[in-house]
Amino acid sequence: MQLVIAEKPSVAMSIASVLGATEKKDGYTEGNGYLVSWCVGHLVELADAAHYGDYQKWRYEDLPILPEHWQYVVTPDKQKQFQILKELMHRSDISEIICATDAGREGELIFRFVYDMAGCEKPFLRLWISSMEESAIRKGFDTLKDGHAYDSLYHSALCRAKADWLIGINATRLFSVLYRHTLNVGRVQTPTLFMLVQRDEAIRSFQKEKYYLVRIGCDGIEAVSEPFRQEQEAKDFTAACSQSPATCTAIKKETKTVNPPKIFDLTTLQREANRLFSYTAKQTLDYTQSLYEKKMCTYPRTDSQYLSDDMLPTVESLVSGLQETIPFAKDLHLTPDYQRILNSKKVTDHHAIIPTAEMLKTDLAALPETERRILYLIVAKLLCAVSAPYRYEAVSATFSCAGKELTAKGKTVLHAGFKEVEQAFRSFLKAQPEDEPDEAADKELPQLSEGQVFESVAAKLTEHFTTPPKPFTEDTLLSAMERAGAEDMTEDVERKGLGTPATRAAIIEKLVQAGFVERKKKQLIPTKDGINLITVLPETLTSPKLTAEWENELSRIAGGESSPEDFLDGIEQMAAGLVQTYSFLSVPEETRGLFQTEKEVIGQCPRCGSPVYEGKKNFYCSNKECRFCLWKNNRFFESKKKTLTKQVAAALLKSGKVKMKGLYSEKTGKTYDATVILDDTGDKYVNFKLEFSKKN
Repeated sequence: MQLVIAEKPSVAMSIASVLGATEKKDGYTEGNGYLVSWCVGHLVELADAAHYGDYQKWRYEDLPILPEHWQYVVTPDKQKQFQILKELMHRSDISEIICATDAGREGELIFRFVYDMAGCEKPFLRLWISSMEESAIRKGFDTLKDGHAYDSLYHSALCRAKADWLIGINATRLFSVLYRHTLNVGRVQTPTLFMLVQRDEAIRSFQKEKYYLVRIGCDGIEAVSEPFRQEQEAKDFTAACSQSPATCTAIKKETKTVNPPKIFDLTTLQREANRLFSYTAKQTLDYTQSLYEKKMCTYPRTDSQYLSDDMLPTVESLVSGLQETIPFAKDLHLTPDYQRILNSKKVTDHHAIIPTAEMLKTDLAALPETERRILYLIVAKLLCAVSAPYRYEAVSATFSCAGKELTAKGKTVLHAGFKEVEQAFRSFLKAQPEDEPDEAADKELPQLSEGQVFESVAAKLTEHFTTPPKPFTEDTLLSAMERAGAEDMTEDVERKGLGTPATRAAIIEKLVQAGFVERKKKQLIPTKDGINLITVLPETLTSPKLTAEWENELSRIAGGESSPEDFLDGIEQMAAGLVQTYSFLSVPEETRGLFQTEKEVIGQCPRCGSPVYEGKKNFYCSNKECRFCLWKNNRFFESKKKTLTKQVAAALLKSGKVKMKGLYSEKTGKTYDATVILDDTGDKYVNFKLEFSKKN
């Protein structure tokens, strides 16, 4: 018997179906000489710092933490599935294991961790496929390779995991201890925050400048001047144009072709969903994951924008079905070109995101609107990708008037191509995406000829201002993360940019939850703590160059060209160097409170005039020598069945009294209205008394 271990249950089911292992058991399926089981993502992980000693408390003197012998733990909520795999591996009738986790660095790590943790020593083979099509699975099983052929890839993955652990644990604890606040530092998270802070600074320091444009109208054609910085010069030119003819001195025509967009990977899907529907990256991932589990789309956590070559029959049938069933696709004039989206060499762990044949049989109206929007977006992108290119003729006409040149631009659409799909989808949505140029604004210029003179010219002056850079949205930040540091990476690195398609959404969410970034509608703005964190961290940790250097070296390790031991020695030296460079002596006392929460002043102390703050149980004077305090569980207020709230405390501190309604009488059991007077005699406990109006 052979044991096949996939990364996820859904992949295991697809493989089991092809192999004929269809008898369902607890945590696996069996049949035809195979057992097929799964890992549910990361079953085994690197142990946290507490497993290496007394590191529960964060102390500077404990740093750096450099494990001599690395330890591993089973993820707590996945103990059952790990135990199932362990028992299957050690079954006497299992002769060998087949690793069928994702074809990539992380997939290799997931299997090896489980294999080693289970203490398995049986031989194992490697299934390496990029598609869940039946033909691809069968071909993969026909060409299984010795598992140890991928040892270098495993060492690369292990080095990445250990390096992230070493820098993450040591840098986070180091700067948290120095600045008395939990400061999460990570190889991906911190450079992402740096980009947000850098953009925020560019916006804050931007000095807008005024400029002027002169526009002339010539028989329905508008030509525009170059910008003028001086208003009087612009006014003089406007006046001169009004009294002068305009001559067309040059006409430039150029046929341009815009190729269709590629199919979605996760990042481009998240970007477009943010732009169109204002979904966060995490929301888009969650909605797409739900569609995947409902078998409505393919696996979402992918960084590929191509399909494998063997998927041609599948996509042909799919596009044909979409044109028959999807509302905005029924009237399209498509002549699909499938070769543009097929390229096995550019498919990584998973192919691009596309709808499934199952979707064609489903009542889409039954889906939640959020998921239905994502599914329609995936459909539209696939139809765009197989459509013809968009072709148009760009026309630029130069006019001479009053001694200066002005330019008019226009375009003539020659073939709508994929733009037809985009327009149909946009009309179906009944929405115009933000920042999307309106195609109708690109007017077609009337027939012109060089030397043509326009005697009557209408001239006007318009005033404008230079604009600052725009704050990041999730759309533009995801794009920046994808490109960050890429110029410093070699062509053959497995992962470019900051993070992976599967982790970028989580990185953004972590920054928000940690209080370093806040959302303002669609914008992502760094908080005061976020800005301070980037200020105190060294460039080594804030620059994407660290990721670029790591990925280049990890690529060499995966290719057997570099030593894993040398790489990790360098990471340990880096961690130790950070601890040596940054100590309590390097941090001035006045800056250690940078991250302390600014306390809200409730009022002034009636005894010493110092600020009064709110604690968990009281409102206390900030002057430690002053004993003034208003206890929230004060017997006076409890007897009146009232709570000493922040608003009540503020009123008492401001004017010494507060009007209150519905005070309870313990004697009569009735309620009444009165004014509560702060009666402070300077004793340990503050007293209160009541004042009634004459009417009461």
